[in-house]
Amino acid sequence: MTDTAEATETLVRDFFDAWQTRDLDAICSAFADDAVCHNVPVDPVVGITAIREIFQAFLNAFTEAKLDVVTLAAKPGLALAERVDYFTLTGGGKVELPVTGVFEVENGKIKRFSDYFDLADFERQSGFKL
Repeated sequence: MTDTAEATETLVRDFFDAWQTRDLDAICSAFADDAVCHNVPVDPVVGITAIREIFQAFLNAFTEAKLDVVTLAAKPGLALAERVDYFTLTGGGKVELPVTGVFEVENGKIKRFSDYFDLADFERQSGFKL
């Protein structure tokens, strides 16, 4: 499979959209089995099973999620996405978090996903400790 710029961008946008529909299978289907997911302020998560567990925990903690893309630049196999993530907590609170993500894509699947954000800001807004 050829990872064109267009295919890479579509994969990343579909991944973001899947959060809004809260479809864990669609979210995880974007990833290779041996993918690495790294919320950079904390330790990376390796492998689709562990990634699925982390994403399920996020879905359990939030009733709504919207990942609003500000800027997305893609080339074959690589995308950079500046966005603002909006979450509604299960308890009713809100989180609004600027994030920049880096996606390495191989054979039509995300191989490495690194998100860069202000951990203290997230923890203050959400009440969670990552």
